[in-house]
Amino acid sequence: MLNVQNLSTYYGQICALDNVSLKVEEREAVSVIGANGAGKSTLLKTIIGELRPKSGDIQLNGKSIIKEKTFKLVSRGMTLVPEGRHVFPLLSVWDNLLLGGYTLPVKERQQRAEEVTEPFPILRERRDQLAGLMSGGEQQMLAIARAMMTRPKLLLLDEPSMGLSPKLVFEVYEKITELHQQGTTILLVDQNAEMAIDFCSRGYVLMAGRLAGQGTKQELKESEIVHRSYLG
Repeated sequence: MLNVQNLSTYYGQICALDNVSLKVEEREAVSVIGANGAGKSTLLKTIIGELRPKSGDIQLNGKSIIKEKTFKLVSRGMTLVPEGRHVFPLLSVWDNLLLGGYTLPVKERQQRAEEVTEPFPILRERRDQLAGLMSGGEQQMLAIARAMMTRPKLLLLDEPSMGLSPKLVFEVYEKITELHQQGTTILLVDQNAEMAIDFCSRGYVLMAGRLAGQGTKQELKESEIVHRSYLG
């Protein structure tokens, strides 16, 4: 489904990604773990078209998307939930959802908002509340539900556990797992290596912008570099 080939991305003269390659097959759950500054967010931003790589290629369903605009990638079935959630704090929960469905016909947006909040009952309960008054975990759920408005086939998640208590991290990952079980392909990056590895079927390790390892869930759990650097 997604094929990243020898990707290098720079911020000015600084190399943030160095010759990174990875694959995500349809209906897979794939995680990328790494410390802060490893290049995880840069990877997702490059895939979704927010950043332009210096070299390499990105293919979605066998076609290069390296020059595609972000809004076109959304219409082709790929959506990013960004680091930090980025909900609209002065808009209601429901209006945040409707904005997430901007590519849908107006008549479909309300129906789709009802559909995407089925796994997130708290969003229905708080539909008229300002998003900025919600807890961090609730905002993360809103950001995920908003991303699902466009019916993505591939969902990119950037640091879904950031800033959340252990209890809320568990709740958010439960919801992400439900989405995957319903058929959504997921590529997730997170500093929380334990949760990210438990979630994935396969995973990759990024260190200083380079791939330092990859493997199945079990292989990552048994990896010396993963255990030493991230699992303690």
